[in-house]
Amino acid sequence: MSRQVNVSRTTKETSITLTLDLEAFHAPQIDTSVPLLSHFLTAFAFHGRFGMVLKAEGDIEVDPHHLVEDVGLVIGQAFHEVLGDRQNITRFGQRYLPMDEALVLCALDLSGRGQCYWAPGFPDRSINGINAEVWPEFFHGFARQSGTTLHLRYVSGDNAHHVYEATFKAFGRALAEAVTPLDTAGISSTKGVL
Repeated sequence: MSRQVNVSRTTKETSITLTLDLEAFHAPQIDTSVPLLSHFLTAFAFHGRFGMVLKAEGDIEVDPHHLVEDVGLVIGQAFHEVLGDRQNITRFGQRYLPMDEALVLCALDLSGRGQCYWAPGFPDRSINGINAEVWPEFFHGFARQSGTTLHLRYVSGDNAHHVYEATFKAFGRALAEAVTPLDTAGISSTKGVL
């Protein structure tokens, strides 16, 4: 079964195309109209070892919110499609990740029940004029569209850039663990179904 997919989404607010390949890693090719989002997504794809080509444009003159959320939706849809019935995958992933003084936790379950649990405590300061409230929207969009139970926890950190970059890196590492193929066939559940 191929673990590569192409997904696109076009609305009156955004236009996004994505190629995701879980089998062939290459340097991420991320081009969004929000450089900080491109930076964080490059870190996510690199540390997840995902082959990812993403082109995204949006009405950032209004607010980057639409673009950030829709990119989360598209990446979530891609993982949903590429994983199919979720046979033969590890299913769970978790990672504490430090970045200098920052420390975050990401834990997730590819359960089919999409929900993001974003714990309080993340810095609410803007970075390069981008309000911190847009970052949870990315993760909520991903969780809903992919059917992932996703927990994100701020542990420590003073530098907002470090905290959010660590969050995207931890997310990539945890997701990479969860999509790792198993040696045995079947669904990773005692029920036999998700």
